[in-house]
Amino acid sequence: MFNADSSLTAFLNTLTPKFYVALTGTSSLISGLILIFEWWYFRKYGTSFIEQVSVSHLRPLLGAVDNNSPSVHFTASNGEAESNRQNVSECKVWRNPLNLFRGAEYSRYTWVTGREPLTYYDMNLSAQDHQTFFTCDTDSTRPADAVMQKAWRERNAQARMKAAYQALELNNECATAYVLLAEEETTTILEAEKLFKQALKAGEVCYRRSQQLQHHSTPQEAQHRRDTNVLVYIKRRLAMCARKLGRIREAVKLMRDLMKEFPLLSMLNIHENLLEALLELQAYADVQVVLAKYDDISLPKSATICYTAALLKARAVSDKFSPEAASRRGLSTAEMNAVEAIHRAVEFNPHVPKYLLEMKSLILPPEHILKRGDSEAIAYAFFHLQHWKRVEGALNLLHCTWEGTFRMIPYPLEKGHLFYPYPSCTETADRELLPSFHEVSVYPKKELPFFILFTAGLCSFTAMLALLTHQFPELMGVFAKAFFSTLFAPFNFVMEKIESVLPSSFWHLLTRI
Repeated sequence: MFNADSSLTAFLNTLTPKFYVALTGTSSLISGLILIFEWWYFRKYGTSFIEQVSVSHLRPLLGAVDNNSPSVHFTASNGEAESNRQNVSECKVWRNPLNLFRGAEYSRYTWVTGREPLTYYDMNLSAQDHQTFFTCDTDSTRPADAVMQKAWRERNAQARMKAAYQALELNNECATAYVLLAEEETTTILEAEKLFKQALKAGEVCYRRSQQLQHHSTPQEAQHRRDTNVLVYIKRRLAMCARKLGRIREAVKLMRDLMKEFPLLSMLNIHENLLEALLELQAYADVQVVLAKYDDISLPKSATICYTAALLKARAVSDKFSPEAASRRGLSTAEMNAVEAIHRAVEFNPHVPKYLLEMKSLILPPEHILKRGDSEAIAYAFFHLQHWKRVEGALNLLHCTWEGTFRMIPYPLEKGHLFYPYPSCTETADRELLPSFHEVSVYPKKELPFFILFTAGLCSFTAMLALLTHQFPELMGVFAKAFFSTLFAPFNFVMEKIESVLPSSFWHLLTRI
């Protein structure tokens, strides 16, 4: 007759304390490795690997309904649909108005540190921008422009520069060729400015020529639009060169002239370049004039607009501000206005204060930014930190008040205060825009996934068992035998019931087999 209880007892008696030490130690090691991998995956991608696999592969097998099905969107209310549309627009990637020069700045950083400051995704977006701004359908009829049309599609920088020289051999007035060389080949701002001045001469000739012919046909109109984009780009980069070389007033004049000459190109955000230059001149009255025009409820906001407005309000009270005095007597009207402006700016982009207060290290800003994201915060702080430091007490006021914003919006992904709810897509886009060596700022701060906590507890528990088994092998062996005996008690009960039902001949046959 088959006796499960006696077989189990005989098996457990053969196990030595070394087996239990090896078992608990191996369990602790495996759970520790799982914990390390889960933690690394969470820091890199912001989610649990086990949870992601469960949702992606196991949930469909279990027949769970996907909450993101189209039917949900059709039944959404008008307010929710409007909020969704706003989130989509806020998660759009924008060209950084103050982006650096590839050759004179980004490449020099790579030479010094050996790190790549730009991601492939960021550079690919720039390539798409260049093809949109600097090419048109009629380029194929002009040999130099046809070469440049291919150059903007090249992934290799050396191939792009070689193509630019080929275009200049075909036509020494090819403005886009000078632009490419100024951006990527030059190693100093002075060299870049020299090439941009050559590009300006060629660009103005092309612009005047196409301006006279723009109404003759649709292709001519497209060519004039392209020549306009090239000319605006060149003038803007020349203004930025002047700003970087210390000729601030010249840069301000160039930017103002450009905004007057092409008022319809406000989407290029040239006013953000102007604001930064005016702050460098400490022309705060002129900054207020620019803000009065662009900090309007009908116009899209940015970190530059919101935080510059907060800086001007803070400047009026920050030199005399004391948190102890304010707590005793309360905030004055001017101080309340400054605090409200800071709260407004922090609600728009909550990542900026940590960079302004130097709680996080800065890196070179990317060529594209995500509004309200970490990439925009880096781009703003990189150029504007010096302006906050220049205003006495401004950073102290920011330090004392910025965290109060989060008490006003405890659930930022569900409801905003002055702006739409904070978009949930910023983390994913910022991870694509920012280099891997940078720790992306995440808002709101994510709680640790359940599986990380579970594996941490499992690892700790098995490690403790391994230690106890190593220290008290005999005692832990007794506990293990008692545990397994209790664990298999239901199994023994079932086997006894089966024995009572089946004939003894069956068990003799089973034993022989």
